Amino acid sequence: MPGLIRPWVGLAFVSVLQPYADASEGKRLCWKICLLNAAVWVAWKVRRWQGPMSIRFMHNPLSGLSFTLLTSMFSHRSFFYLLFNCLALESFGSAAYFYLLREQGKAEPQMLESTLAAAYHFLAFFVSAGLFSGLVSHVVNAKFRYPRLVAQLATSSQAVPKADTWASAVAAASATASTVAKKKVPEILPSLGASGAIYAAVTTTALAFPDSQIALFIPPSYPINIQWGVGGLVALDMIGILRGWRYLDHWAHLGGAAFGVAYYAYGPTIWNHIRRTLEIQYPSDQKT
Repeated sequence: MPGLIRPWVGLAFVSVLQPYADASEGKRLCWKICLLNAAVWVAWKVRRWQGPMSIRFMHNPLSGLSFTLLTSMFSHRSFFYLLFNCLALESFGSAAYFYLLREQGKAEPQMLESTLAAAYHFLAFFVSAGLFSGLVSHVVNAKFRYPRLVAQLATSSQAVPKADTWASAVAAASATASTVAKKKVPEILPSLGASGAIYAAVTTTALAFPDSQIALFIPPSYPINIQWGVGGLVALDMIGILRGWRYLDHWAHLGGAAFGVAYYAYGPTIWNHIRRTLEIQYPSDQKT
């Protein structure tokens, strides 16, 4: 490399990596998850991969596939949806990471907590929250909405008026088929995205740091108390369910929020119990 440009290349290299070096371990882990999400988003842009991606990285409750509950967590088709989720994960995910690390320090008896163990704890929390939120959406769609949809279609198809002649029967059947086709019947849509797991981090952060304030980055907004903001998000999802909004998976959002509340109450205790149960017992005469 020419000596004239070598200092400039070094300066650019340091400028890019210095924020990563200065960031907390929790924020670095959230960035790595965002990079994984970005890689899956890039895969969606390859035209010949879109068919397999629709099968393996979207969870359809009627497909019979279970592994898509995991893969769909890291899948985003819209760039702005990916950007918004990554911004939220960077903020609330790192705060939830710090809360889990702080609670581990309060464990009795004290247990050594390495950086790697804290990362595993947050990853377990994040993946479990995503799986639970997806499962809530799956159960609602497969066990409640789908039977109602089938009953609605059956009722519409059976509403055929009686006819005396063959011609009138054909006309009545055609009219009924046209009415059923025109009738707006809600679909069972596949779901994807990390919103459920992020909602869990949001509610955990709101309970762990109740005096914090939040503000929207896009569009810019005035800071408000975090619990008021999270309460507004949950209320918005409940309104979306009642109104039948279909753009977002509101049931997955509420499932993630419920998981965050439950993990705040019981998660660190269960994690400490598992660590004590699986702790390696060394012989008393062995030096470590």
